[in-house]
Amino acid sequence: MLVLQRKKNQSIVIGNNIELSVLEIGADWVKLALSAPRDVSILRKELVEAAEANRESAGVGSLDMMKKIIKKEDTENTENTNT
Repeated sequence: MLVLQRKKNQSIVIGNNIELSVLEIGADWVKLALSAPRDVSILRKELVEAAEANRESAGVGSLDMMKKIIKKEDTENTENTNT
């Protein structure tokens, strides 16, 4: 694991096309911005873990399907907050 230290308004670049920027820093939180091509999946770890746990308990489904559902919900939420 690579550990980096960044300050507010600083960024790191992953590969040639993914940028991670620090927008805000709080007492026990940090707000990040990710810029990546549309074909790169970006999910919060707790959602991936929940999807895996649900899939295992149900014995069916796929992580790819869950990613599509989450992406659709995130898109809808973003559109709703922009209107």
